[in-house]
Formats: sequence, C-alpha cells, structure tokens
Amino acid sequence: MPIRQMKESSEQHFVIKPQCQSSMNPVQKNPKTAQNGKGPPAQETQNTKPYNQSSPPSRNRGRRRGRGGRKSDQGDTLMRPSSRPCTAANKPVSAEPAGPVESTPTSSCAKNGNNKLCKVDMGFPSSSKSLSFAPRPGFGQLGTKCMVKANHFFAELPDKDLNQYDVTITPEVASKNVNRAIMAELVKLYKESDLGMRLPAFDGRKSLYTAGELPFAWKEFTIKLIDEEDGVNGPKREREYKVVLKFVARANLHHLGQFLAGKRADGPQEALQILDIVLRELSVKRYCPVGRSFFSPVIRRPQRLGDGLEAWCGFYQSIRPTQMGLSLNIDMASAAFIEALPVIEFVAQLLGKVAISRPLPDSDRVKIKKALRGVKVEVTHRGSVRRKYRVSGLTTQPTRELVFPVDDNSTMKSVVEYFQEMYGFKIQYTHLPCLQVGNQKKANYLPMEACKIVEGQRYTKRLSEKQITALLKFTCQRPRERENDILQTVQQNAYDQDPYAKEFGIKISENLASVEARVLPAPWLKYHENGKEKDCLPQVGQWNMMNKKMINGMTVSRWACINFSRSVQESVARGFCNELAQMCQVSGMEFNSEPVIPIYCARPDQVEKALKHVYHACMNRLRGKELELLLAILPDNNGSLYGDLKRICETELGLISQCCLTKHVFKISKQYLANVSLKINVKMGGRNTVLLDAISCRIPLVSDIPTIIFGADVTHPENGEDSSPSIAAVVASQDWPEVTKYAGLVCAQAHRQELIQDLYKTWHDPARGTVSGGMIRDLLVSFRKATGQKPQRIIFYRDGVSEGQFYQVLLFELDAIRKACASLEPNYQPPVTFIVVQKRHHTRLFANNHRDRSSMDKSGNILPGTVVDTKICHPTEFDFYLCSHAGIQGTSRPAHYHVLWDENNFTADGIQSLTNNLCYTYARCTRSVSVVPPAYYAHLAAFRARFYMEPDLQENGCAAAGRKSSRAAGESGVRPLPALKENVKRVMFYC
Repeated sequence: MPIRQMKESSEQHFVIKPQCQSSMNPVQKNPKTAQNGKGPPAQETQNTKPYNQSSPPSRNRGRRRGRGGRKSDQGDTLMRPSSRPCTAANKPVSAEPAGPVESTPTSSCAKNGNNKLCKVDMGFPSSSKSLSFAPRPGFGQLGTKCMVKANHFFAELPDKDLNQYDVTITPEVASKNVNRAIMAELVKLYKESDLGMRLPAFDGRKSLYTAGELPFAWKEFTIKLIDEEDGVNGPKREREYKVVLKFVARANLHHLGQFLAGKRADGPQEALQILDIVLRELSVKRYCPVGRSFFSPVIRRPQRLGDGLEAWCGFYQSIRPTQMGLSLNIDMASAAFIEALPVIEFVAQLLGKVAISRPLPDSDRVKIKKALRGVKVEVTHRGSVRRKYRVSGLTTQPTRELVFPVDDNSTMKSVVEYFQEMYGFKIQYTHLPCLQVGNQKKANYLPMEACKIVEGQRYTKRLSEKQITALLKFTCQRPRERENDILQTVQQNAYDQDPYAKEFGIKISENLASVEARVLPAPWLKYHENGKEKDCLPQVGQWNMMNKKMINGMTVSRWACINFSRSVQESVARGFCNELAQMCQVSGMEFNSEPVIPIYCARPDQVEKALKHVYHACMNRLRGKELELLLAILPDNNGSLYGDLKRICETELGLISQCCLTKHVFKISKQYLANVSLKINVKMGGRNTVLLDAISCRIPLVSDIPTIIFGADVTHPENGEDSSPSIAAVVASQDWPEVTKYAGLVCAQAHRQELIQDLYKTWHDPARGTVSGGMIRDLLVSFRKATGQKPQRIIFYRDGVSEGQFYQVLLFELDAIRKACASLEPNYQPPVTFIVVQKRHHTRLFANNHRDRSSMDKSGNILPGTVVDTKICHPTEFDFYLCSHAGIQGTSRPAHYHVLWDENNFTADGIQSLTNNLCYTYARCTRSVSVVPPAYYAHLAAFRARFYMEPDLQENGCAAAGRKSSRAAGESGVRPLPALKENVKRVMFYC
C-alpha cells in the first residue's frame, strides 16, 4: 500500500476540569414532623385583605361551585404542620432572620394556633459525604387509583459473593473490543484449570468480576492473539499480551439488600455496577453496544435514512434499585448507523450518481471528508484478506495524480500503477480522490472503489431534517406495539439461559411489573369574566379557546410586518395580518388593525439591513414611541434567517417579534391563528389563563406566602462540535399568587459544563468594590419589582441532570442560591425545594388493559395526570413519575421528578399535584404539557440563546477575540452572549 509521510500536527488539545468548592456550613436540616401527613392540620386564618396589600393571603377553603377545592379530610395530606411559616396572617411580609450563609445556624420559634413553628437557618454541606437527598415523606393518596404496567422486570438478588479483580494488560490496549478478545481467549484457555471453573464477567477495561473467589489472589497469564486490526502489509501478525489478575474487593450484597429494603439510604453502587455488567456480557457478544443500548440489523429490518445512513432497532438495558427490589429496565431504542456499503456507493448516495462521474469540486471533497473521517473501512481488492482501516482524511489530488516513493532512491510510482502491478486491480474512478488511512505521521492511500464500510458503526454527527423525520417515523410505536416488542426482546434474550446470569445466580422475570398508579384530577382554569366561559375544566389534558378570553389580554397599538418570503404577495400578507389581528381581538387582546408602516418586503440575505430599516422607519413615524411588535413572514426553509432575526431583534433593537412560516400564511387555520395569538399575548407581558386555585389562594406551599418558582436548564452543543460553548438558562415566575409569567436569563459557559456557572457571581469594580450579580440574584430582584414583595419560598425545577451528577449539581447550585439570597439582605434565606426533572430515561408506563378505552387517551397511552411513586421508584428517596400530558403519537414518556432537597416540607401529594397543575399553565397551547412549564421555558430560552452567538462563534466555538470584558468572559475563556435588551428580559420572549 502506498505510504507518505505526514508532518507532526501542531494542534494542541486541552481539557478543562471543573472544580466545585463550597464554603458552606454542614447541614442542619429542618426537622420533618408528620412526614406521612398524619399529623394535625395547620390552623388557618381567614385573610380578607386584597392581594395588593402587604399581607399574604392565606389559603382560601371557599368553594366555587364545588370546583378546584380539596376535601376537608385531605388538607393534612397536602401540607405538613412544620411547613407553615412563622409569619402571622396580619403581619407584613418581610424576610425573617435565618442567619447569614456563613454564620452558625440559629432558629427562631413562634406559636401559631396549636402548632409550634420554627424557622431554622438552612445550613448546607460542603461535600457530598455529608449530604443526603430528601427522604420520601410518604406516598401520595390523591387521585383515582388504577393499575398500570411498567417496562421493569423483577430481578432476584443473587446469594453468591461478588468478587472484583483488577486487570492489567501489557502492552496497554485502547480498544475495548481487543481487550474483550484477549480476556475471551484467557477464559477459553484457563477456565477449567487456573480459573477454577469460574465464568467471569469483564467490563472491557480494567475490572473482572466473579461469583465466588478465584483460586488465586494474583496471577499472570500470557495470551497470544491474532491481530485482526493489523494495518501492515503481509500476513496477519500474532501478538503476545501479559495479563495480570489481582484481587481487589468483595461486593457487599447484604448492604445492597438493606438498601433495597429501605433500611439504608446509601446505595452500594459497586454491587449494582457488577450486576449490570454481568447482565450485559452476553449482549455485548451478540449485538453492537452503544452506551447502555444494544443494536442489531436482525432485531428489526433497518430503514434507510438517506445519504448513506440507515436506522437500526435495538434495546436499552439497565439494572435499577427500586422499591420492589432489583429491577431490569428494558426499552426499545433506535439509532442512525452508517450503511455497510462500498465507499463508492456511499459517496454516490451522499452527492448523487452524476457527481462521481466527474472530478469533484472542493465543496464536495470537504463533504465526503466530513462524512467519512473516523469511519472504519475494509479493503475488497485482496480477495479473502479484509484488512480494516480507519479513515483519517481525503487526498486533495485525484487518484491519477498521486505518486509516492517506492525505495530509498526516491523512485516514484503512481497509485494507479501500484494497485495494477501489486494486486491486479484496475482503478476505474481515477478522477476521484483517495481515502487517507492511518495516523498523522504515516498516511496510506486507498482508492474509494477498493473499500467497503464496516458494518455496525453508529453515526454520531448531525442528522439532516429529512433524516430526523425518517428516524422518528421508524422509532414511533404505539404503546401496545412497544409493549409487545419489549416482551419479545426479553424472551429473545432468554435470561434464564444466559450462562453469565446463571453463573452469578441472577434470575429475571419475564413479566412487566404491575404498578399501582393514580390519575390526578385536572385543575380548573380561570379565563376573563367578559368571555362566555369564565372558567374551564380540561378534558383528557386538552381544551380550546372557544367562548373564552385571555385573563390578561394585552394591547398592541404599534406593530409592523416584514415579509421575507418571495412567494407571498403583499395582498396575501396583508390578509394574513388582518386575520391574525382579528383572532387576537376575539381572544381578548386589544390589537390595532393597521400597522405603523405598510408591510415591508425584503430579501432573506439582507435581514439586518431590513430589520433596521423597518425599526427606524417606525420610530420616525411614531416620533419616539416604541414599536411594540414585529410580525415576520419567513420562507418554509429559511436556514439561518430565523436565528439571525431573533438575535438582532432581542439583543440589538429591543423588539418583540413573532415569526410565521409561508405555509401557514397561505393555509390560514383558526387553530394556528389562536395558538399564535396566545404566543403574542405572553410576549407582550399578558397572561392567557391562570389556575383557579392560584387566584383563590388555595395552592398549598405556594399561596400562603410569596413564592418564586424557578426553572433551569443547560443545553450542550451537538455531537461533533468540540469547542462550542454550552448555554445555561434560568427562568423565574414574576407574578404571585398566579405563578404564570416567567422572566428568563441566559449565559454561555464552558463546553459541556453542566453546572450553571452564572447563578451567582462576584467581581471587582474599581468604583464600587466587590459587586454581586448572577441570574438568581437578578431574578429575585425582578420578582420584588414586579410584585412588591420578597420571595419567602423558593421552588427550583432543574432540567437535564443525569443521576451521576445529582450530588455535584445540588452542592454547587444550592450553594449559589444561598449566596445570591444572602447578597441581597443579611439573614435572608428563604427555604428551598430543589427538584430535578428528567425526560431522558427509559421507564414507560402502559395501560393495564389495552381493550379498556376508559383507561387510555385517544392514542392508546395512559391518561394525563397518571402518577407513580411506588414499586418502580427509588427505595428511600423522594421521586415520582408523572405523565401529565395526553399522547399524540407513539408511546408517552412520563417525566421523572426527583426531589433532592426540600426545606419546605412538601408532602408527596403536595409536590405531585402542584407539578401536575402547573403543566396546564403552559402559555403556547391549550394542552397540558409533558414537563413542568418552568423547566420547559428554561429549555426554550437556552435553545433560543444559541442563536445569539455571533456567526464566527457558532462556527468556531468559544473564540477568544472580541470579548466585552474580562469579567464577563470569565476564566473559562468563553465569549459572553450579547445582553438581552431590558424590555425583552421582562417578558416571555422565548415563547
């Protein structure tokens, strides 16, 4: 094979290691009395003062035609006595002394009726060793009880000792597959002798596990292996490896048993990890492993996605500790794989057959290089010899121009001649470039037509919109189909015949877990008194705006429209705007029928020029008054136009905008116009609806004292983007007691950093000295300005955190919340409830009987409001699954809520009903949503902020040039996002 020398790469790689430190005091947690809600209910006082006075309204037990209230015997279930505040009903709201963050914890007590109520300073642990998550306060009782099935399969705990051995392979091997091949050969040769008939499980890296001890504590083996990956010409070489096995530890199964029984709070992760590896061992050999999932083209016929990709079906598998004991979670999965095609066919699919019949332009060469870099190929020009190589690049010259030295005298030979003489292989596509395989120092040339893509390689780069649509169509399964496929997968895996499961004494049930669930009632929603329907009870998670008016409809007097779509005539655009204005008026807004200036037509490639022209033309016409709303008509496929428009409007001009696609302008539907009017109203600062219980002050642990609800999320760059920053977003409610309007803030931070760095920060100002800031602090100040009151309680919904990050995120972010509060006022420490929201899990809930239509929605999914906090949930911690939405297509995924920290002493019913009810307040539609709105809004805001990165930053990641200030850029070197304009910050601009 021709070889050429490559220069050493000067590219440097570095890793940023986040350091999380906390100076907080050890925790002194507020004592939880009546944890199961069986204590006497807290006494309530009637408060007749209006909302705008300084006294907080107490919970109102009044009934409104029997709607929205709670039965009197359920009051103690919703709120435990210790959760009542130390603020008397007739006392103005003010922050109560709780001690500064660094001070010694103190407490102050007061009598309120028959209950002794204490306000305890909330200390906080400085490390995870002194931190324990909120224990489960009891189980929920609200709602209609029912049975559902979950894709969890009971796993019997083995009664054998689990032993861990350290594995050292010399020379060191980077590939897990090679490591596994070495260990498989070792077991094959020595199982019946040195290993004492043990069948070990191997993690592919450094650890080996056995059921019972091996006959030795330390032993060295010599293993000879034929190198399948050898890329050197000539016969395959036999490589020799030294393998040393050394006893490390014995897993404590008694500890695991106590944990599963709820007698210990800390789970033995080592034992769970061993059992997980044991149950994966056979599947690793059978299928293509990707993370915790396994894929194969034989599970279901692959589906072509286009451009040389195909969708493979597979299954996810994970052992989990639950209340019913060990559980094996099995779910169906799908992923995009590179089709095992001859490379020349792959390129033809990527570029089109016509493209490969002529020399490639640079743009096509770059496209092929991006698609194939890192892909493993095998040669096809040598008969049965199928050497494998990894593609490192593409030659800049066509094959016919490539030459290389064949001896020390620099005798040159062309690649075409070499393949003809050496292998008798005539290259047909000499006008195409060659693949470069090998490393940077020594690159080999391979003609495209002499290579085939190796099967089983997952595609990790960005998919096109067309490919995403095809993959979703392949993935989408009705609940009954998915349930059947899961059961079939368990039967095919035949865990009762698995030699590794047998060896370790693990038995897996073949039946889905039957779980007791409850369907929580939908909340009553309040609309404006002027509408025919003043309130509404959603049915199966849905309702509509017919006969209703927004509870707080805003006024739009000054608006303009800009048309970027060439196919939309001015008359069509004008008709659409008139229809939209009428819908806004019908829905309860005051909307001027005439724009400030005539509809302006512009080209998409001149978005900045067009926006500024319209802005200044309107300002001149309005003589200093602000333009309130900009409508924008966009082409259906608009590339970067949408993002550019949002960035310019929200960070440069301070304009609130609403974009509409061409297809909706031509096909005007009432439903579409109604949804757009909902979005416009909240962007202008209005409210579409509120919970009836909220304005009646009947929401436990929200209505009693000023409460702020936060949502937070971090979005990371897509796979393949190695330097783009992550975007963090935090939103917070700005109205109380309604908790419907959310202001949002965003910031850029280091690549793939999950901890939100800008929750609280300090910096030195030459004039003012040390200055405090950050998103939490700013949103607390914003709440005070909007409501005239300080938050006396904080509820924090945090999205996007995996289980392995729970401790780290809680330590860092709760510490930041504490410091932000203390920076506003000495001794200001409102109690915090910190809840992680997870959607990327694999638990699915199915109706117990698919023939019973009353137990399902129209899509065959479980009913909205279905909550589960037993059996498949954590043995001791405070978590629950909630399916708050009605399914549309496919199988609904319930959200998993895990209460990590709870100083407000929520009951299970309290937090579950609050979360479910909030899901009906999402501003953009008349449906309950699958994730609690503050977390949903944070996700939308973070997604929007990615558009704010300047074009060079979007391409190249966090470039160092052009930083606004060293403070803003921070030590991480991430260029800060442009600041949102003040009028944009105050409203729900991200909707």
